[in-house]
Amino acid sequence: MTLSKRHFVQALAASMLPWQAARANAYPSKPVQLVIPFPPGGATDVVGRLLAKKLGPRLGQPIVIENKSGAGTVVGATAVANAAPDGYTLLLSSGSTFTLNPALNPKLTYDPVRSFEPIGGVARVPLILLAHPSVPVQNLKQLVSAVRQAPDKYVYGSFGTGTTSHFAAELMWQSLGIKMLHVPYKGSAPAMSDLMGGQIPFTVDTVAAALPQLKAGRIKALAVTGPKRSPLLPEVPTVAESSSPDFAFDSWLALMAPRGLPADARNRLQTALAEALADPELRDQLNNAGVQKEWASAQAIANLIDDELPRMRAVAVRANIRAE
Repeated sequence: MTLSKRHFVQALAASMLPWQAARANAYPSKPVQLVIPFPPGGATDVVGRLLAKKLGPRLGQPIVIENKSGAGTVVGATAVANAAPDGYTLLLSSGSTFTLNPALNPKLTYDPVRSFEPIGGVARVPLILLAHPSVPVQNLKQLVSAVRQAPDKYVYGSFGTGTTSHFAAELMWQSLGIKMLHVPYKGSAPAMSDLMGGQIPFTVDTVAAALPQLKAGRIKALAVTGPKRSPLLPEVPTVAESSSPDFAFDSWLALMAPRGLPADARNRLQTALAEALADPELRDQLNNAGVQKEWASAQAIANLIDDELPRMRAVAVRANIRAE
């Protein structure tokens, strides 16, 4: 090789080094961890695993699920809040993390706003007011009448103090102008078991958890708490339709990252999430799991938290809901 040719090759190789380095460092260059702050098998875990299958190919890297449950999502949320803000550790969680926990505990190990950067909304998990078949009410109007006639007779169950089912019920009672004694359970399953057995007359649970028992006739539905009817139970009215026109409350899921993401990682994640949620197969899979796909922008999620957090604090004060 002549000297001039050698210089040309060396110069060409040198000119490619920045491009090669940039390509090697482009986000993402390794697998991405998705933290689910709930145990395996629940609604958020199911959504996370379905989402990961669509999100990974669009990012060009595997999405590795890690369940970090405990303390009402605080364990998993804290782990992500303390992770490096490089886009390789993400959180999929519900309003419990960002508006309910802060409404109950002013000394959390994370800040619902300053610790996280929204990537976007993913889904809503509809909640539903359920009754045992023997309870002599078929709708909210009859429920209000029955409770007012016998205010000490009726109680309701939830899947835990400070959970979405607890807050949804208390918001509902406040809008209806009634009160009922709260019976907290350690999860949806024991509450549903006691409802089917007639030990409690009412519960608020997810549509997904209620659907098999509704189909079997073991329980009955009175109203869904969200802004619109569930496509899985189109015959069941909303609370807004039945009684309180402005009422709407359900559980929402959002994808979050630690605050301080580089712009390229943020943009790549937001684009990939929007594309994944536009996939009709994912929509059908979520519907079959009792979850409604609902993409929302990062700014919309930030606005949702800003709006919902003071509302939940007010509900906690009025209903005397305290962290356990």
